Amino acid sequence: MSPSAVPAARPQPPGGERAGRRLALVGGSLGNLVEWYDWFVYASFAVYFADDFFPGSDSTAKLMNTAGIFAVGFLMRPVGGWLLGRAADRHGRKSALTLTVTMMSAAAVLIAVAPTYARAGYLGAGVLLLARLLQGMSIGGEYAASATYLTEASAPNRRGLGSSFQYVSMTCGQLLGLGILIVMQHTLSSAQLHSWGWRVPFLLGAVLAGVVLWLRRRLPETEAFTADARTAEAGGRKQDGARGTLRSLWEHRRQALLVMALTLGGTVAYYTYTTYLTKYLIGSAGLAKNTATLVSFTALALFAAIQPLAGLLSDRIGRRPLLITFALGCTVGTYPLMTALGSASGYWSALGLSLVALVIVTGYTSINAAVKAELFPTRIRALGVALPYALANALFGGTAEYIALWFKNSGHESGFFWYVSGCALVSLVVYVLMPDTRNAVLSPEEARTEAAAAGAVR
Repeated sequence: MSPSAVPAARPQPPGGERAGRRLALVGGSLGNLVEWYDWFVYASFAVYFADDFFPGSDSTAKLMNTAGIFAVGFLMRPVGGWLLGRAADRHGRKSALTLTVTMMSAAAVLIAVAPTYARAGYLGAGVLLLARLLQGMSIGGEYAASATYLTEASAPNRRGLGSSFQYVSMTCGQLLGLGILIVMQHTLSSAQLHSWGWRVPFLLGAVLAGVVLWLRRRLPETEAFTADARTAEAGGRKQDGARGTLRSLWEHRRQALLVMALTLGGTVAYYTYTTYLTKYLIGSAGLAKNTATLVSFTALALFAAIQPLAGLLSDRIGRRPLLITFALGCTVGTYPLMTALGSASGYWSALGLSLVALVIVTGYTSINAAVKAELFPTRIRALGVALPYALANALFGGTAEYIALWFKNSGHESGFFWYVSGCALVSLVVYVLMPDTRNAVLSPEEARTEAAAAGAVR
């Protein structure tokens, strides 16, 4: 084999640098876990507190009301994405991550103390709405800040693996909420859960957020941001003022539109097979609440475990093959999978079908953070990821559960299956046409590494 045929080996970082990267990944992931725990626990416990805030006897209508408030939280995600994405690009990833968890903690406290309809009429629903709006702002910034941080903190040839921990931590946050629900289902009566038990996980979330706030204040800033900040400072006020602005984002509008399009199918599929799955198994398949919750918990645990494997695979073969596999599987597989899940007769059949769906979704979830971060330069990376992603989630991810329940309430539940398939088809076209981002250079350090690898070949 000639020397030119030998793949360029990247110089290995020293041990201290590798340890620093691992610490940054762990710290960033733990914070992300608590953020998404607070976000998802609302959906996990909605079946227990819906009666407390909305009058009437129609259980589906009550769930639609709580799902509507869940969806409204997504409307603030673009606002949070803009404000916190700008902050991350101008003041650092670390400062934005600290701010997001502070906001999430305050929102969790509001939900925990919200008065019921019997005590204060619709005031309690108003408090829920306010808390979800605050959570929406927080999570709108959290996604981009953590996606950017985890991607930039990873080694250049391990960005797929590093960014996969975003959905590992996100899913573990959901698992924590479901695990608490399972424990409470086995230790409290149904009446206790409906009366006061549902407030406990929100109080716990506020406490955990306080711990993460302490942790995040001790995280190191990424080399990509600090190097870019030094360059901007040396370039004067004009160059420094261009960081994290809408004008700079407009210069990269093609990439921003690409983020929205590639997010569309992934976010609808993810929320379908995670937050909506438990309600679907209860309301359509007729499984007991305890069984449906256990199915979701087990499936999500295995889903979290395979994220790093898929991320590592993308570091070897590229991002596009995984994205295309996801979109193709979701386009053709949603209708048969959801139909079969609606007829699931017990735990094992529901679990098997759920795992098939989540393995398909892994093609998107494991690497989407890296793909989006790799599309933008450092000075606009956090805002470039945050705003278009948040817009796509507000329009499609946050409304997925509400649309599913609307189709069910109208007597045409299968219409939602086609809706999910159609969204995946749009993203499939995008994945086929877009370039692979695996070899993008994110920082001066990576540029030096690439140059050293090229020099070694020559």
